[in-house]
Amino acid sequence: MAIAIYMDHHVPRAITMGLRLRGVDVLTAYEDGSSELDDPALLDRANELKRVLFTRDDDLLIEATKRQRAGIPFHGVIYAHQLRVSIGSCIEDLELIAQVGEAEDLMNGVKFLPL
Repeated sequence: MAIAIYMDHHVPRAITMGLRLRGVDVLTAYEDGSSELDDPALLDRANELKRVLFTRDDDLLIEATKRQRAGIPFHGVIYAHQLRVSIGSCIEDLELIAQVGEAEDLMNGVKFLPL
């Protein structure tokens, strides 16, 4: 089953559009009305929607680590550094994850791009 992705408000629009052109199920925090949420609430929202959160925000890594240590379940976080991973690489890797990945492999974990 394809993995649905929830985009943090720090993600460039070009990544979202590139994924949509490739048929990936993507929802942005802005479209969801959640762009003003702090990191814990944003991760909660992605979890409610059963989506993996994609971010380029280092602070969300801290929140994911807190949840891992506390045993608080979440649907996963995919992270790409803003300056070290190109938009094209993000699109290619996220498409691959979304189309062939298994949701169980991302549960309660953090995946770093590039793959």
